[in-house]
Amino acid sequence: MANGQDKKETILFLVWAQSVIATLGSLFFSEIMHFIPCELCWYQRILMYPLVVIYGYAVFKKDIQFALPGLIMSGIGVLVSSYHYTLQKVPTLQQAGESCGIIPCTTEYINVFGFITIPFLALVAFLIIFFLHVTLLVQQRRRNG
Repeated sequence: MANGQDKKETILFLVWAQSVIATLGSLFFSEIMHFIPCELCWYQRILMYPLVVIYGYAVFKKDIQFALPGLIMSGIGVLVSSYHYTLQKVPTLQQAGESCGIIPCTTEYINVFGFITIPFLALVAFLIIFFLHVTLLVQQRRRNG
């Protein structure tokens, strides 16, 4: 039984660590690299930054139940990041992203291997957080039911 609890706590810690890495990454891009975030980048930050506190508290309490808002926020983050990435990569939608704000949402500050952009990194982070959280909930339901 302790082994299952240790696994749950490890996954919960990984969720928190992912949110910390994503937050530090976005701060690196804006504060060190001086990339100005577009409007959709700000929405993604609004959804990611609180996850550090939400999942940090859940890790401290060793209980995923405290992190339900994190599941909702990461799910919304997946949608926003997917939309943002689609604006960057689908030519027919790029015109819509150019009128996004002061900085066009189609701006690609980085483009590694032709597909890894900042919204793609945010999407991956939100997906990891979302699916690990769902995994914890499924494990908990199996144990309790």
